[in-house]
Amino acid sequence: MSAYDAIAGLYDPWSSSVVEDISFYVDEALTSGGPVVELGVGTGRIAIPTAMAGVGVIGVDSSAGMLAVCRQRADEAGVGGRVDLRLGDLRTPPVDERVPLVTCPFRAYLHLRDDDERLEALSAARELLQPGGRLVFDVFTPSREDVEETHGRWIEREPGIDERADWDLDAQTLTLSVRGLAGESTMTLWWLEPARWHVLLAEAGFDVLACYGWFDRRPFAGGEDSVWIASRK
Repeated sequence: MSAYDAIAGLYDPWSSSVVEDISFYVDEALTSGGPVVELGVGTGRIAIPTAMAGVGVIGVDSSAGMLAVCRQRADEAGVGGRVDLRLGDLRTPPVDERVPLVTCPFRAYLHLRDDDERLEALSAARELLQPGGRLVFDVFTPSREDVEETHGRWIEREPGIDERADWDLDAQTLTLSVRGLAGESTMTLWWLEPARWHVLLAEAGFDVLACYGWFDRRPFAGGEDSVWIASRK
């Protein structure tokens, strides 16, 4: 059972302020021509705008609850026919199709706990791509300031929704808890430095085409967020 099942009804209001990445991923989908495989599709925060732009999406997620919300939202938006949802894992996505673009938005690769799992997931994404196809994803490495400001404190993220971050700098883990009237859950994220992502992508058979520092495509120059575009060798 996924940690997200317990907060499937809470997820959309919890993440309602996260909009800065949507146009970036929609533009990448349009450039590719589609269809797109989105790993960690969740409730369709990216997938539904992508489908509304005319690009078909195969969405994979390990949470049946999140997929149920996504399916309902896609139908309500009139794009249910363009969103093909499948229950599965990042490391073994249930996809036989070969596509020009695989995406993994909103830091979903941080659910992978070690390099073995990361390489398995990256290699699986590569196998879904047509020759020259692209993998696009974003991750983060926390700043010292962010850790100091948030560690061990319940903070109201959205009205009626509280979030707590417990950081372990030695293990490079974030234990993230969220609670609200519609549910509560706790999950662990594992982060890496950007240099290590470079190495893993090469080992998995990718060439890094770009590493951005934000969704406006500014070059990465340090900081918490990194946005990656890699091409299948």
